[in-house]
Amino acid sequence: MNDFETIINTRRSIRVYDTTKEVTDEQIEKILKAGMQAPGSRLGAEPWEFIVIKDKDMLLKISKIKPRVKTAPVAILLVANIERAFYKAHWQQDMSAACENMLLEAVNLGLGGLWNGVAPTEKTMDEIAKLFDLDNENLIPFSIVTVGYPGEDYENKFMDKFDKSRIHYERY
Repeated sequence: MNDFETIINTRRSIRVYDTTKEVTDEQIEKILKAGMQAPGSRLGAEPWEFIVIKDKDMLLKISKIKPRVKTAPVAILLVANIERAFYKAHWQQDMSAACENMLLEAVNLGLGGLWNGVAPTEKTMDEIAKLFDLDNENLIPFSIVTVGYPGEDYENKFMDKFDKSRIHYERY
């Protein structure tokens, strides 16, 4: 397990994966648990549900909509169940928190991940919903997190994004 500062400073968007290493079911479950530990708009009203995809044919179908899914060994579709959202207009914030937790846990486990946005682009949302038979208006595809061992293009270097000029106190 890494310390949190290392996790934050080494998390990168991984677009190329090492296909010789398998992501285990135990690792996937830990990533899902991390997603479910995210803060929501209200306790017990967390809207997230997850679809784990390992099937190569399905990953290929998804990649026709979201091309970066093609090389991933595992993809996780985050689905918002609006019936469980406390603030119906804020479900995307709850889902974003779950998504970020998942990406950070992937780094903690020695893996990498990529946040592939689906919402709020209506066309993409409709295509993904159709692919996964989400015909219920309360089930909304939010994002797809790809997970795997980082490939050759990954460098575990700290990128200092801190910019003091973007910090304001009391007023802008």
